[in-house]
Amino acid sequence: MPLESTLTEFIIGEQRKFSRATGGFTALLNDIQLACKRIACLLGRGALAGVHGAAAGENVQGERQMKLDVMANDIFLRTNEWGGHLAAMASEELEAVYQIPAQHPRGRYLLAFDPLDGSSNIDVNVAVGSIFSVLRCAEGVSVPTAQDFLQPGAQQVCAGYAIYGPTAMLVLTLGHGVHGFTLDREIGEFILTHPDLRIPGETSEFAINASNERFWEPPVRRYISECLAGRSGPRGKDFNMRWIASFVAEVHRILMRGGLFMYPKDSKDPAKAGRLRLLYEANPMAWLVEQAGGAASTGRARMLDVAPEGLHQRVPVVLGSREEVERIARYHAEHDQGADQPYTSPLFNKRSLFVQ
Repeated sequence: MPLESTLTEFIIGEQRKFSRATGGFTALLNDIQLACKRIACLLGRGALAGVHGAAAGENVQGERQMKLDVMANDIFLRTNEWGGHLAAMASEELEAVYQIPAQHPRGRYLLAFDPLDGSSNIDVNVAVGSIFSVLRCAEGVSVPTAQDFLQPGAQQVCAGYAIYGPTAMLVLTLGHGVHGFTLDREIGEFILTHPDLRIPGETSEFAINASNERFWEPPVRRYISECLAGRSGPRGKDFNMRWIASFVAEVHRILMRGGLFMYPKDSKDPAKAGRLRLLYEANPMAWLVEQAGGAASTGRARMLDVAPEGLHQRVPVVLGSREEVERIARYHAEHDQGADQPYTSPLFNKRSLFVQ
């Protein structure tokens, strides 16, 4: 029986397809996977390591930090700063760009990451994860600024996430499909277990934070109302709803079996265009989903075409099975054109998640 391919072997195999490859990108991905292994080890010890609970302060987003948020961020920085492959890094936990320390060489790439997505779930032992995005640094830039990170998602050279659940997995794309690797803890290697992941075009499962229903825009209300109407409604079939409150876990479920995830624009906080961050959450996940045959949108535009305006910019997110994402985009377009009047009437709005 042949040995399964490790993540390192897979990356080197991809590198050999390009005669001009220097090996620097391969080394960078090895550093990223090492950071994920270290976080997986830390999370696996849980309360035994005394790492549960809140940290002393808040991050730049004004969100309460967990102890593991701080530790995971430090692991990503320390594991990736020394190799000479990065020009700079950007993290959810840091307000400004992280410059590579002077004692280390600088490379050609930029790394944006969320070190520990879904950290509110840590104390209840629900799956959390790390999300990362690799971009090219412009030629001639020796000290990258936030502006250098403001590239549309379509310009990513690598994107992925690690999920820390019953098993730890790393899922990534290099622009030629999506592949999943499971951590073999006995040998300390990520092993290719899920090659060429594909998302079904159709689904009967959606994920949305129902507590925000009263703040949703009419197109989202319309879509959810039709799903809840089930077999007797306009969709002619029953839907299931899921919500984990961990973006990594939500996307992982979609990659494994299909589905739809929504964190749409709403009126809860008018100053925020959405909940999730574009550069290091929405863009890497959108590219993964597209590479697996799905689609990703803000509701009004393809996610990967959005021109970033800030390091921590927030956006609405709709991603998953292509047919459902396209339907929601159509509902937004009809609403913006005033063509959905029956769905914005008080009679229509009486139907909700809890009042049928």
